[in-house]
Amino acid sequence: MPATPEFDPAQLTDAVLASFAGAPDPRTRHVLGRLIAHLHAFVREAELSPDEWMRAVDFLNRTGQISGDTRQEFILLSDVLGVSMLVDAINHRAPGTTETTVLGPFYVGEHRVMPHGTDLAADQPGERVLVEASVTDTAGRPIAGAAADVWHAGADGFYDSQKPGYRPDKPELRARFVTGADGKLWFRTIVPRSYPVPTDGPVGELLRASGRHAMRPAHLHFLIAAPGHQTLVTHLFVAGDDYLGSDAVYGVKPSLVVPLEPGAAPTWPDGTPAPARWHRMSYRFALTRKDSTR
Repeated sequence: MPATPEFDPAQLTDAVLASFAGAPDPRTRHVLGRLIAHLHAFVREAELSPDEWMRAVDFLNRTGQISGDTRQEFILLSDVLGVSMLVDAINHRAPGTTETTVLGPFYVGEHRVMPHGTDLAADQPGERVLVEASVTDTAGRPIAGAAADVWHAGADGFYDSQKPGYRPDKPELRARFVTGADGKLWFRTIVPRSYPVPTDGPVGELLRASGRHAMRPAHLHFLIAAPGHQTLVTHLFVAGDDYLGSDAVYGVKPSLVVPLEPGAAPTWPDGTPAPARWHRMSYRFALTRKDSTR
């Protein structure tokens, strides 16, 4: 009977790779192969101890347990590790298109369509801002019928879906607007503020263990979809924010930083009274066609 060979960690990696080599889908086979090779290399390089491995398993278990319909801790984990922005960067390279950034963990799905000019903030505290946007193709031609989902945190730093008693049928600070023939949309809300990502879960533990702050600069989220065009996921960041250079999820791009201009008129564009102090934020979103290469 032949002797059992000595255990060799390198041969273990080869054996695991070989066991997945029969995956019928070429892309699945490639991705799993790269994952296994790099994961095994990480364990060898870090010389991971059994206790550290079990702590990692526990961390991932708790990350899944805290995730749900209104909170995506795994997306947040991907965000703070820079993976979300890396995936974003290698998949969005079309010239002339508005730059993309992370979706974030608090997108709750398709929003309710609201008329242009809607005040998303209603009676919530905060300085008012008029957001005027246009949606075009890369040549500057307006795109009619583009659906723009908009959402942002309140003055307290929380999204509506984080708050007790959240009801999807009564959204706060989120809506969908559909562009007209001119490709334009406009709405009112409060000036967003910088805020911390959730730190009451496993990701918060990771940030504290790393000595990192949890702050994101003030921003509005946009998800814009139009027939025949690639869907755009992006933010508009408020110029001058203290955290533009140290966003906890690495999502800031200079082209997405927008100044707040002081509003001078006594009324909003629809003729209704405006407060004595308000701001204007203007931006043009450019979408690329679906047949464009990366």
